[in-house]
Amino acid sequence: MLELRIDPFPSAAELNALFSTVWGSQQSRDFTPILSRSLGHIGAYQDDRLVGFVNVAWDGGIHAFILDTSVHPDMRRQGIATRMVRQATNLARERGAEWLHVDFEPHLTGLYRACGFRPTEAGLIKLV
Repeated sequence: MLELRIDPFPSAAELNALFSTVWGSQQSRDFTPILSRSLGHIGAYQDDRLVGFVNVAWDGGIHAFILDTSVHPDMRRQGIATRMVRQATNLARERGAEWLHVDFEPHLTGLYRACGFRPTEAGLIKLV
């Protein structure tokens, strides 16, 4: 049975394995500094194995940001991302955020619209 956990602080090995599978990232990272400054994060676990993750970063004030929404390819199309993003939305609200932002690729429009996100006139620049 799938279980969503709030602030699970998965090990670097767990997150690196998931991100490697989802994003093709071969670079190992220590996520402790990132997660310790996050407003919160959600982990999806199947039989105690991390199969999904979303981070809620924030500005220390009223703005929060959905980052790193990831679901293992073998677990996709089961509503896991939707459940995690909705849980992250509730968590952000409970912890004082008034705005929740997300940037995403066009093929994910349906997911984020289903979670209640709407387009805004926000600007975006790519920093190289």
